[in-house]
Amino acid sequence: MVILGRASRITRGRVSRRRSRLRGSIPKSMRIVDATRIAQDGLAVARQRGERGVEGQILRTLGEIAAHRNCFDVDTAEAYYRQAHSLADALGMRPLVAHCHFGFGKLFRRIGKQKQAREHLTTTATLYRKMDMTFWLEEVEAEMRELG
Repeated sequence: MVILGRASRITRGRVSRRRSRLRGSIPKSMRIVDATRIAQDGLAVARQRGERGVEGQILRTLGEIAAHRNCFDVDTAEAYYRQAHSLADALGMRPLVAHCHFGFGKLFRRIGKQKQAREHLTTTATLYRKMDMTFWLEEVEAEMRELG
């Protein structure tokens, strides 16, 4: 399975930005338990090696896994997004900060917290626009339409 092939690189070899590719495959996979385990292994390696940027990306990935429809866990997703956001903010990783706000926005929309969802999605759109991240801007605009 694609997700396992990509994710297994987290625990082998050099931890790098490739690990963040795992997040794009999560919704395609029904193997959430495996994805969680592999991401947690990658998180341990990133922390051991002091690769804080990768750590932030993996924390966000874990948030996405927890927010996935097949294992929806609001508290866990929110905790991972908060950790990722805090680390990204401290490191000046603006795209990751924006992605975390996007995760919060989608999460809050799903649980009916419309005001918080709108705040996070608006912040996300502003950040994506400032960074000229047009693909992601279109994604957040679609999410905002879903919000109504």
